[in-house]
Amino acid sequence: MMRLRPLCLQLLFLSFSLLASIAAFAQPTNPFIGDIGSIRVGGALFGARCATCHGADAQGIVAPDLTRLWATGVEDYRVFQIVREGVPGSIMPASPAPDNELWAIVAYLRSISTVELVVDANADLQRGETLFESTCATCHRVNGQGGSMGPDLTRIAAIRSKDLLTSALRDPSALIAARYKPITLVLHDGTRVRGTLKSEDAFSVQIMDSDQQLRGYRLSQLRELIRDTESLMPVYDANALSDNDLNNILGYLVNVATLTAN
Repeated sequence: MMRLRPLCLQLLFLSFSLLASIAAFAQPTNPFIGDIGSIRVGGALFGARCATCHGADAQGIVAPDLTRLWATGVEDYRVFQIVREGVPGSIMPASPAPDNELWAIVAYLRSISTVELVVDANADLQRGETLFESTCATCHRVNGQGGSMGPDLTRIAAIRSKDLLTSALRDPSALIAARYKPITLVLHDGTRVRGTLKSEDAFSVQIMDSDQQLRGYRLSQLRELIRDTESLMPVYDANALSDNDLNNILGYLVNVATLTAN
């Protein structure tokens, strides 16, 4: 990762300290939401302190995808508390950094994790809901209803742009989230079990199989472990899903996220 020059970093922190001097810290409301200067500093701090585990894009390497925190409706103050206190029993340590630095990191994470919710006036929300139930609900859930093979989509439109959601439907293998990496296990008798990788260690592997059942296997039970590159999610090209119907589904998801936020 490219490092900021010392003078540049000093100037950023000088500007940031001036902003911080007028902010009330350790308060439930993030004082730096939408503040470009503070978000820039938060990005620098995140890159220096957090990216090794959470990734330069905050979508996770050996630690969780932080861009999905807001998908659960979590408040900024709760994220601040997690960064401050750490997560007991995990590799996430507590942070002794000043409150203003932690708020800046949270502001940065929010800025890359949320998008404006705008319902397309041309979207048929009722048809979008019907299409979602027939096309997506087998593997995805909304408001507690549906499958669990893929991510919960209740607030997905609040954290992923329309372009990214469109890409996820048209070309699902282009970008596969860490928690949904496809995997095929070949047992010693030749049985093949396909699913998504949930966790693994030196002796075992845990997956959610195509029947949406969590299963664990000892590596000694396997003849082969294949890390697939093709997503388990079908490709919904224009022949399978028209642009108009894709827009209807996206409109429905934006509406769901909007109602959930309110």
